[in-house]
Amino acid sequence: MVPANNVDTAAAEAFRAADGTAWIEAGSGEPLVLVHGVGMNRAVWAPQIAYFAERGWRVIAYDMLGHGDSPLPPEQTGLADLRRQLGELLDELGIERAHLAGHSMGSLVAIDFALHAPERVVDVVALNAVYERSPAQRSAVQDRARRLAEGNGEATLEETLDRWFGPEQRARQPDCIAAVRQLLDAVDPAGYARVYGCFACADDAFSGRLPELAVPALFMTGEHDPNSTPEMSSRMATESPLGEFAVVPGARHMMAYVEPDSVNPLIERFLRQATGGRGADAEAQSS
Repeated sequence: MVPANNVDTAAAEAFRAADGTAWIEAGSGEPLVLVHGVGMNRAVWAPQIAYFAERGWRVIAYDMLGHGDSPLPPEQTGLADLRRQLGELLDELGIERAHLAGHSMGSLVAIDFALHAPERVVDVVALNAVYERSPAQRSAVQDRARRLAEGNGEATLEETLDRWFGPEQRARQPDCIAAVRQLLDAVDPAGYARVYGCFACADDAFSGRLPELAVPALFMTGEHDPNSTPEMSSRMATESPLGEFAVVPGARHMMAYVEPDSVNPLIERFLRQATGGRGADAEAQSS
């Protein structure tokens, strides 16, 4: 592993794995691996890195293929490519089992990994996940994927911010919106388009499979998220044997970034409950 460049997230150490994956790490204790959504990079997890590193977790956030400083995925990107990247990172770090938390597309990667390698996953937090979109929702997301593939990403930027935040939140939190805009501006167009193409078709990847999810899973979304709806998260939790469901009142798609004071305690409560109330700090106190 060698240091990666251009990282200033929460004083985390930055590295690059053998396969080119860029990742950052802070804290010590049980590993908590964060998987960002499409169009973002590891920096979007800054509020979670700071919070959980201070509370006795070894927090790792990496750049998905095609994002940040990680290499491009194949032209026809599938969940298997993104799942493989996560597994190879855990291998390189010598992590046998980890807590996984993902946002949006990252949630799908985390769930997919847990379905294929449950022995390597303690639990999953799926933030703002999509599941079995309606025909209208599927048509809209596939249209966006087509425009990105055609190189029209700039034309979709304002639409994306409107979906993720809504007009009231954009007016109320301009600094947060500006930061997310910078992340979207920085993403590699080809990487964005390839992974978004996967995202547009992955909402039914777990249809009929969630009863096989063998680890505790928290499905949480924002009350007003128009695409990763509460109804989707509720159904995913109901279909998962160890599923839980939570809604953040008044929140939208980027709730983990703009409302961490509401989101982080809910995540922490679930993680500690799923491990018998023992995070790394609690374990150290009992030894």
